[in-house]
Amino acid sequence: MAEDNEIIELPEPGKTGEYSLGQLLQQRRSLREYSSQSVSLAEVSQLLWAAQGITDLRGLRTAPSAGALYPLELYIVAGNISGLAPGVYRYQIRKHRLIQHLSGDKRKELARAALSQNWLAEAPVIFVFCADYKRTSVKYGKRAKRYVHMEVGHAAQNLFLQAEDLDLGAVVVGAFYDDDVSDLLQLPSKYEPLTLMPVGKK
Repeated sequence: MAEDNEIIELPEPGKTGEYSLGQLLQQRRSLREYSSQSVSLAEVSQLLWAAQGITDLRGLRTAPSAGALYPLELYIVAGNISGLAPGVYRYQIRKHRLIQHLSGDKRKELARAALSQNWLAEAPVIFVFCADYKRTSVKYGKRAKRYVHMEVGHAAQNLFLQAEDLDLGAVVVGAFYDDDVSDLLQLPSKYEPLTLMPVGKK
């Protein structure tokens, strides 16, 4: 883990876009090939906000959550983001900022953990959705897992549509070795990785 836990303040996200929702739904496609161009910190900021950003003084977010319990945690594996050193960063949702979690480019190792889908390492950034199931199970018991999985789908689609509005490509990856991803990213034991989303220039 990064010794200094560097804090990266993110640019303020915008609330308007280039395209209508209908256009974005029509255009959205899974993309597994990315150009060598970097993405900007402003673009990453916008994507993080779209996935899990705060939209209300009460702490409500861009994606719905059963009982407003918000079990999701979001990390990025950064490799080619202008103005941000390669590493693993945790999204601090309430303050809309990043906290450095690990230093160094982990994209190739993450690709290996994802059943050697080596194209993953070509994406400038990979978003990692994790969940703490207990936040939801304290209220909903056995149905918690279902609700958490519904929620990660909502959040991932938000990120998908926001990426499309930024003329970026993305894809949802569910094929990976959970323990390998957890070990590589040094996730807290209560967090389980659910979805990887590489994003890059088309």
